[in-house]
Amino acid sequence: MTALELSEIQSYLFNEYKEMGFSKYYLMQIQNTAAAKNFLAEVAGEVTHANAALKDSCLNIGFTRDGLKELGYHEENMHSFSREFREGMVTDHRQRLLGDFEGSDPKLWKWGGPENERIDLILIVFGKDEDAAEAYYRTLRPKMETALSEVKTLDGKSLPNDREHFGFRDGISQPVIKGSGSKASGNNNDINPGEFVLGYKNEYNVYPDTALLRVKQGQSDMLADNSEGLADKKTKIKFKDFGHNGTYFVLRQLEQDVDGFWTFLKNQSKETEEEKRNGEATYLAAKMMGRWPGGAPLVKYDQDPGIDMEDNNFNYTKEDTSGNKCPFGAHIRRMNPRDVFEESPPNISLMLTRRHRIMRRIRSYGEDFIGSAENHKPTGKVGLLFGCFNANISKQFEFIQYTWANSPKFKRLYADPDPFIGVREDPKHTLEQNFTIPTETCNRVITDMQRFVHVRGGAYFFFPSVTSIKFLSTL
Repeated sequence: MTALELSEIQSYLFNEYKEMGFSKYYLMQIQNTAAAKNFLAEVAGEVTHANAALKDSCLNIGFTRDGLKELGYHEENMHSFSREFREGMVTDHRQRLLGDFEGSDPKLWKWGGPENERIDLILIVFGKDEDAAEAYYRTLRPKMETALSEVKTLDGKSLPNDREHFGFRDGISQPVIKGSGSKASGNNNDINPGEFVLGYKNEYNVYPDTALLRVKQGQSDMLADNSEGLADKKTKIKFKDFGHNGTYFVLRQLEQDVDGFWTFLKNQSKETEEEKRNGEATYLAAKMMGRWPGGAPLVKYDQDPGIDMEDNNFNYTKEDTSGNKCPFGAHIRRMNPRDVFEESPPNISLMLTRRHRIMRRIRSYGEDFIGSAENHKPTGKVGLLFGCFNANISKQFEFIQYTWANSPKFKRLYADPDPFIGVREDPKHTLEQNFTIPTETCNRVITDMQRFVHVRGGAYFFFPSVTSIKFLSTL
């Protein structure tokens, strides 16, 4: 396997920056192209790469298709990027694919939608605390004074014990990139680098499509030749690879209706005693997630052990073929089917699942509120800044959202979307949306599921290598 060029790849792909308790996502617009190029030339060396020693603050940079065009990226070269990146997150087709309707309609978004200001790039600043993040950003401001303007700033942080606002421990089942130096947690989690980074072979044993310079521009000699040796038919000169060591970043702002979620679950109980109602609500929430709030997987724990853990070493064929422990429609079972991919045998299922993994990068926003059946009324808006890295947006993020989350037909189910991110708002109550809990005797079916997560913004970004950022300054 080709060794990863870690000093070229932006570190956020490999590192969740758990040491960095605070983050600020600056969504920017280019105001002066020449000044923007000067800014990139000046800060490229400050971008935190995967070999860098972490300090009190970190910086990562990504670009939208509009941002690359504003910098002068040639239109013909732009066609080497994936269709999803070129079209952006907001098209009629993508709206249907991602299920962004009703309250999540892009027309209602706070940023990234058709009614919002154009976004050209994202500057993500991390700090050990909010003061450190803001102090570092103040050092950047003079360098971008005439170049960029802020469209939106999103503050994000990690909640205690890696919980999210609904109350569950997050980020347990993460893949590990082969060659990164990290050890995989659980089985089937060591994934070929080409699933996440351009320029390396993926789980199909081929190179993912990359952004080639078919029309020469800028100081292209800075860039490496493409890994596949593709060349101009006339000159036989190999195309330079702008995408090499780069990756696509999906960002969506997801607002969580914590009170609505726990109230809905408590209303499913016929118990009149509050403690028993809360216990049943927690049980139902765990069934929908596939883990107890502290992270314990249902396939191993019939009851909540009441402690935080990151146990990810399990499959479903032997442990839970029937779904009686972890329902087929549970969130974690849909997002990572492991060895039960539709009706495929275990070995094929494991292979197929590896081709649809994403590297999740999650930050919470709003107050430090961790919900539960007993406490579920935050004082303000709370939610997640959901991010993920992938080398193929269509086969990874969009496939997971459309095929595994939004589809009501999953495994043996016929009207069960993902209970957290797949349920549609249905004011006229014309859709059948259930959550099915198998048991030894008969299934328990929760009907009329409601949506508790709403999209408030989103965009597709490309995170270039350190050298490719420098190259952009030469266009």
